[in-house]
Amino acid sequence: MKKAVDYEKVERNALIRNRASKTVIYILLGLWGLMVLFPFYWMILSSVKSYAAYNAEYYPKLFTLSPTMENYKEAFTAVPLGKYLLNTLIFTVSTTALMLGVTVLAAFAFARLNFRGKNLLFSLFLALMMIPNELVVITNFVTITNLDLRNTFTGLILPSVTSVFYIYLLKENFAQVPDQLYYAAKADGASDFKFLRRILLPICRPTLVTITILKVIECWNSYVWPRLITDDSAYYLVSNGIQEIRENGFGRENIPAMMAAVVVISVPLIILFLIFHKKIMAGVARGGTKG
Repeated sequence: MKKAVDYEKVERNALIRNRASKTVIYILLGLWGLMVLFPFYWMILSSVKSYAAYNAEYYPKLFTLSPTMENYKEAFTAVPLGKYLLNTLIFTVSTTALMLGVTVLAAFAFARLNFRGKNLLFSLFLALMMIPNELVVITNFVTITNLDLRNTFTGLILPSVTSVFYIYLLKENFAQVPDQLYYAAKADGASDFKFLRRILLPICRPTLVTITILKVIECWNSYVWPRLITDDSAYYLVSNGIQEIRENGFGRENIPAMMAAVVVISVPLIILFLIFHKKIMAGVARGGTKG
């Protein structure tokens, strides 16, 4: 009878420790979540404060009793933000579509085709990831300038149509598909392209969705390259538009309106991530697991 009581006590103590550890973990995660979300809250809060109220605050306030949407109207009138959003959409869609075509074909070649020096070539290809991005930007700038493609969508898009990391991720994903499927398809007379289109792409859809979304986010947030290669406002992206606001003095004087522009630019990406975040996590986990 004594042993039964001891077992119950040990089990009760273990349950208490388990609940206590989970409580601590949830508290820490909650605090971390607040730290991550606070900049977004502050951005939205600043965007709904009037110019006078924002500048009258001696200490920043964490709330406002008189929100206004005037800053959003002013953000679109200070610069042609709608035009910049359209340019960014064209740049993002075109670059992502071309990148997917290049990435899928390159990944399939490295994963399924047999040719001399494939492993060496793939190793050299991966070695490109070790090159600092600044060197790549300089090389691309010189190349695009020599081709007289500055201030064109072609010059904006071309350097971004390939990615070593995405090719590696998709190649590893393709390699996980059993070879028997490939040999069976070839025995049935299917071409490599048909096997890719009918079998590989449907099986690897989570990784394709992940690559697509990550590329969209990358293009939407692109700043350095568009800033270097365009000085004509007809080709400005949203990142250039925000910088143009600051250079014109508008952003330095009217922070709430500038925050409103940032909110408008950020909302599409936030919605996209919230809708597809599970697919992003699943695709990265699948592509990074071998066997």
